[in-house]
Amino acid sequence: MKVSTGWLADYTSIEGVTAEKLAEKITAAGIEIDGVERRNKGISGIVTGYVKSKEKHPDADKLNVCIVDAGQGEDLQIVCGAKNVAAGQTVPVALVGAKLPGLDIKKAKLRGVLSQGMICSAKELGLNDKLLPKEQQEGILVLPEGTEIGQDISKLLGLDDEILEFDLTPNRSDCLSMIGAAYEVSAILGRDIKLPDPASEMIEISGAAAQSVSVKIENEEHCSHYAVRYISGVKPAASPLWIQNRLMAAGIRPINNIVDITNYVMLEYGQPLHAFDADKIEGGELGVRLAHEGEVLITLDGQERKLESHMLVIADGAKAVALAGVMGGQDTEVTAETVNLVLESAKFDGGTVRKTSRQLGLRSEASLRFEKEVDPNAVIPALNRAAVLIARYAGGSVHEGIVQAGTVAGEEKVLTLSLEKLNRYLGTDLSLLEVKTLFARLHFKCGDTTQGLIEVQVPTRRGDISYDVDLIEEIARLYGYDNIPTTLIEGVTTPGALTHKQSLRRELRRLLSHGGYQEVMGYSFIQPEQSKMFPELSEGSQAVKLAMPMSEERSVLRTSLLPQLLDIASYNTNRRQSDLALFEIGNVFFTDEEQLTRQPRELPVLGLLLSGSLTVKQWNVSAQPADFFDLKGALESVFAYLGLTDRIIYEGDSPEGYHPGRSASVYFVGDEGRVKIGTMGQLHPELQRELDLVDTYVAEILLQPLYDNTQSRLQYNELPRFPGMERDIAVVVDSTVPAGNLLASIRANGGTLLQSVQVFDVYTGGKLESGKKSIAISLLYRHGEHTLTDEEVGEVHDKLLSVLQQTFGAELRK
Repeated sequence: MKVSTGWLADYTSIEGVTAEKLAEKITAAGIEIDGVERRNKGISGIVTGYVKSKEKHPDADKLNVCIVDAGQGEDLQIVCGAKNVAAGQTVPVALVGAKLPGLDIKKAKLRGVLSQGMICSAKELGLNDKLLPKEQQEGILVLPEGTEIGQDISKLLGLDDEILEFDLTPNRSDCLSMIGAAYEVSAILGRDIKLPDPASEMIEISGAAAQSVSVKIENEEHCSHYAVRYISGVKPAASPLWIQNRLMAAGIRPINNIVDITNYVMLEYGQPLHAFDADKIEGGELGVRLAHEGEVLITLDGQERKLESHMLVIADGAKAVALAGVMGGQDTEVTAETVNLVLESAKFDGGTVRKTSRQLGLRSEASLRFEKEVDPNAVIPALNRAAVLIARYAGGSVHEGIVQAGTVAGEEKVLTLSLEKLNRYLGTDLSLLEVKTLFARLHFKCGDTTQGLIEVQVPTRRGDISYDVDLIEEIARLYGYDNIPTTLIEGVTTPGALTHKQSLRRELRRLLSHGGYQEVMGYSFIQPEQSKMFPELSEGSQAVKLAMPMSEERSVLRTSLLPQLLDIASYNTNRRQSDLALFEIGNVFFTDEEQLTRQPRELPVLGLLLSGSLTVKQWNVSAQPADFFDLKGALESVFAYLGLTDRIIYEGDSPEGYHPGRSASVYFVGDEGRVKIGTMGQLHPELQRELDLVDTYVAEILLQPLYDNTQSRLQYNELPRFPGMERDIAVVVDSTVPAGNLLASIRANGGTLLQSVQVFDVYTGGKLESGKKSIAISLLYRHGEHTLTDEEVGEVHDKLLSVLQQTFGAELRK
């Protein structure tokens, strides 16, 4: 909302307060001022002048030599190149020595002819020429006939004005008007306010308005009050210059005196108005109703609008003539031939106006105010004010009476405020008299009910005040936030810190990122078909369906991270980026119910994806494609970092969606036995072909068991002080025996001396019989307090060999 300080001074004194200081005070009181704009862009020495004659320049076809009376005692000769300059015009004249934005005026000769100044255009004066009528946008600015000669153009055009840009929050719709802004400023400065009194200025002629027009409301839910006045004998013409100046200062383009006055009063009261050509209204009847489905209305912008049944319209006896609260219709538009007017003022439902405005893409100053809810008690005063101005500046005669329907006035709320509560909330010690004084500055009537309680009557213009805490806020901002004493926070304080889960998630992200993986974030909403692709984590549960999905493609909550990882991989592969190492840490969701009655299960999951090559092909190095063991290595790094390596088991498996021979299930061995926590392996070949991917490896691990069994702080071991002793063992077992089972058995029986164990070779074929394989295992023994002897190591080593022979039928390879 642009608030003119010159206009504001009509209602309350701002004498002695600069625009900048006023902006600071208003901002400190709770309404931010985005900036202060000066309409004068740096002009001086510009006066009004009368063009007495115009002759063609003797040596230039596009120049004219004008004789101008600028009230300087003698006529001036000015060379002007504007096409629209003509004798008999009153124009802005820049005298010699005048200053314009970026230009100083001096005596000059143009093609040999002396020029004693310059006739100015609106743009040269620093005006926004887009707000002028089209005929004024090109060439010089032509002022109204009868304008006094020789007066300062700054005062005439209101260029000595300053504009405050109010950045209003949605609740402060009361300041979408000059009167509302005046109430605010008068309260802040503690000064009186003087408002227009249109009822006392109204002169009505005989002949009741009800004889010429009637109104009705079909549904008061959408329009609670509708009122009109009938005005005859109007003469559409240009508005007085002072009205045009104020409209342009507010960013509104003047059109004619009728339309300009309705806009002027809208800015003044915050109440939108509309004028109909009364002679174009069928049957002299106006009604507020919902549009008929498919009804068509051509609005003032010349666009044909197809209406829907939820849109509110103003209709005469035959058709819709306006979109209520948004824009008028072309059929009843006020034109130069208009003689009789029906002037409308109403209280339309904000939600209805907002829905219509947004659906049709019609955002207007009127719709903005209705959307934020206008003062219901401004309907009649604004109507009377506009009627008085039209009678004064458009020669109209206001007929007797107001024709109206609906609720005539809104009721003021009465709230009770406790003085003790106010002081407790603000930390102040304000007296009853001080609080009542502050309410009086706000123009809120108040009185005592019982000791320590104040009964406050809230004006209807302040629709944002509904509770006693709103009144406390009003007192706080008017008393001054800087005057409220500061109080130290009391109570036990605790230092902020990450939870155990948050800390582990952060560590996992850092570990994987440093390991060459890139974190991604997939959608939590997926297609129903995708929820069935990797069902291993669901344990027989089903996907959670959204009640109001954005689309079918995003209609269920994800049950696995892998579908989104594959979508991301496909997206990158299609853009020639197939070497991918991706991870995501996020939640998956499950339910056992068809219709939700309780919160779904939500599980934290780690998802990994490897695809393409791990190394870039170079002149001396070939590209190394990712494989199953690269993915397994990443998981082992995670488990090792969390100190859980000895509690993880991998078993060959064929989970749904995975390659039947290159995949495994991952188990966690806890106090209650082993629990399946995820799957890993290569994608099923058919799925790879469907997604047009190269060999791709994925893994999905439940994180909750890891969170529950990882210590809050990582434990570090001292560097060994005594040497270790390595022993290798090669055993022949059935080819169906997983190497991981051998390692698990060795770890379980190795005791305290066994420090590490790992497979370093697997051999099949050759001299080995069919169905057998040789597994070579390296074992490292170490004691923390002394150097091991061969006897100590041999005893444990023989025991382990015996366990493998008894458990797996292993034979020592010769």
